[in-house]
Amino acid sequence: MNKKEIWKERFKKTESRKEKFTTVSDLKIKPLYTPDEISNLEYEKDISYPGEFPFTRGVYTNMYRGRLWTMRQFSGFGTAQDTNKRYKYLLKHGQTGLSVAFDFPTLYGRDSDDPFSLGEVGKCGVAIDTLHDMEILFDGIPLDKISTSMTINPPAAMLLAMYIVVGEKQGLPAEVLTGTIQNDMLKEYQAQKTWIYPPESSMRIITDILSYCSENVPKWNTISISGYHIREAGSTALQELAFTLANGLTYVEYGIKAGLSVDDFAPRLSFFFNSHLDFFEEIAKYRAARRIWAKVMRDKYKAQNPRSYLMRFHTQTAGCSLTAQQPENNIIRTAFQALAAVLGGTQSLHTNSMDETYALPTEKSVKIALRTQQLLAYETGVANTIDPLGGSYFVEALTKKLEEETYEYFNKIETLGGVVPAIDKGFFQREISRSAYEYQRALEKKDKYHIGVNIFEEEEKIDIETLKISKEVEKEQKRKLNKVKKERDNVKVKNTLKELLNAAKNGENLMPKILDCVREYATLGEMCGTLKEEFGEYKEPIIF
Repeated sequence: MNKKEIWKERFKKTESRKEKFTTVSDLKIKPLYTPDEISNLEYEKDISYPGEFPFTRGVYTNMYRGRLWTMRQFSGFGTAQDTNKRYKYLLKHGQTGLSVAFDFPTLYGRDSDDPFSLGEVGKCGVAIDTLHDMEILFDGIPLDKISTSMTINPPAAMLLAMYIVVGEKQGLPAEVLTGTIQNDMLKEYQAQKTWIYPPESSMRIITDILSYCSENVPKWNTISISGYHIREAGSTALQELAFTLANGLTYVEYGIKAGLSVDDFAPRLSFFFNSHLDFFEEIAKYRAARRIWAKVMRDKYKAQNPRSYLMRFHTQTAGCSLTAQQPENNIIRTAFQALAAVLGGTQSLHTNSMDETYALPTEKSVKIALRTQQLLAYETGVANTIDPLGGSYFVEALTKKLEEETYEYFNKIETLGGVVPAIDKGFFQREISRSAYEYQRALEKKDKYHIGVNIFEEEEKIDIETLKISKEVEKEQKRKLNKVKKERDNVKVKNTLKELLNAAKNGENLMPKILDCVREYATLGEMCGTLKEEFGEYKEPIIF
């Protein structure tokens, strides 16, 4: 017997603390990984060097040795003025990029005075009704010096147009603006459920944005293909990986069908992933994602520009992992999740705050969350070498396993006719629901643990400061909106909305018409309502 066989025999005689060891995705974990597990991997073909195909070890040659990840805390609440103050607070304390959280009415393309919006204005994000709000939101913040991410989907074209016009008012051409709109409607139908128009109409709007920005806003990331919300809805890491990449490839196909060259828009696609609690699975997920994307873009879609192969992604720590019990533990959870994101090679990062199970974060808690990133960057040494876990028998084997399982999901989706038909058939919704149920059952049976919830519980009195949004916010927002409507040229507004409707009917690119509407202070609800006249509204099929 060789040394490995001797060790195996000795291991069999030892006691185990539980029967089954698996990742969150239910992938079996061996007790030990050796060179045998990665013997069929070729270093230069499958792993290679940072900045070299297939980018398993990172999309840039020097990674954090050249530039640290962007520290981009997701933030927005109340009025634009309230959020502007928070942005300046975060920038003062070392944040290096902005990320806008919008309230529910804005996410659904509704104005603050819409009956639909009652009680929700400014509660879970900032309320944006017109260009006037966007001007206040970025008052005193030079848009040529900062990059901005906006988590917005059905009305993404309108919010991007507002941002462009704010740049114009600062004297900046659109070519210098940098940032991202999420603009990922496929995952909305699958998981997050904020939608307005049916899928095909949404894809029309998205390809219009792709086309417009490739010519006019070349530094803007036109879609942030988001696995984050798929994961928050209850998927496994594997499903998050597979479904997100399948969605991304669908956007590529629609862009090509719209007459665009893949290399005209693919370099500006970006991704948004969750960082959950299974430390090594998360790291392997990011590494597998880069490798799969590079291979498919080169081999299937025949991209010629190496920048089209690069999967650049933002990461947010897992909101669904935060607990109301023992909320200080959330600081520790977030730190481990942030470390996984950094070891996985993220380009930007948001760290959640400990109090987010109760309310939007206070200034104190959001500063702790930002300091968590800064401690990682400046004190731990993890950014001193590139991909420090590269070559780990376990990490490389797990990366390979996730890659193989992702291709199996691709095959299932293809047999259903592709992503959009699979949405209509309820495939993604059922898969995510099943995984969420199974994880909950595992917690209830204590096959998986959540500190303070099903192990090490305590009787406790929670005494932490929370942020409260005053009812006056909604009244003030409605007052401002009414003032804008009275002072604008309503004849011009009506004409620009008519032109927008005509463009929707005759197949013109919608972005120039939306920009015209924005410049005349048309409201978000007016623009979205105009497109509803042509596109209709989406009704989700009943899924069992």
